[in-house]
Amino acid sequence: MNTHLFLFGGSPPFTKKMAKLFAEKVKGRGNPVSILIVNRVGWEEYMPKYTKEIEGYGIHHFHYLPLPTTSTEQVIQCIKNSSGIIIGGGNTNLYADYLVDTPISKTIKECFHSGVPVAGFSAGALISPSICVISPKDNKQNEFQFRQGLGLITDHLLAVHFMEWNDEEHLMKAVKRFSTSYNYGINEESCAYFLDGQLKATEGNGVYSFEQDLLVEIK
Repeated sequence: MNTHLFLFGGSPPFTKKMAKLFAEKVKGRGNPVSILIVNRVGWEEYMPKYTKEIEGYGIHHFHYLPLPTTSTEQVIQCIKNSSGIIIGGGNTNLYADYLVDTPISKTIKECFHSGVPVAGFSAGALISPSICVISPKDNKQNEFQFRQGLGLITDHLLAVHFMEWNDEEHLMKAVKRFSTSYNYGINEESCAYFLDGQLKATEGNGVYSFEQDLLVEIK
């Protein structure tokens, strides 16, 4: 079964082509799309940003799952009955706390490897690889951090809000710290699509990678 992973470097919405592709992978499965977000004031009003582009391709049914106020049991049950999974943006450490470090992670991985497409925005993208590296601009301690990720892709390092945060140094530090084959810096309003664990396509304002200490844009 093919795996489909859509990683966005910033906040929603989906980019145009990736919205169409995500919707194509969801259609025919017959279940809602689960949206996993950290609970914060006004989260309900923010949900159309995640849904509006894929609604244009006929996807209209969603499970909204704010964390941690939705019980782990309910989240797992909804994910098991999902045609697609969206992991939102916000505080990366909280997303790791509420998803990676709980039984929910196993269910996400099982569904993903059965062909259910997964999309991650900002924090949702960062927790997707085996190693989640967190920029000093993305934590209260203002320090380089790393922790376990979901492992939807392995042998990869990611940085988000890449050029907007001037995070070239952060990604290079991660590359030097960990021995991985691939690294990508994803700008806001940009997406990297991974088919079976390999980068297949990009869309938006830019996706970059360090190749032998030289930063190159992926075309």
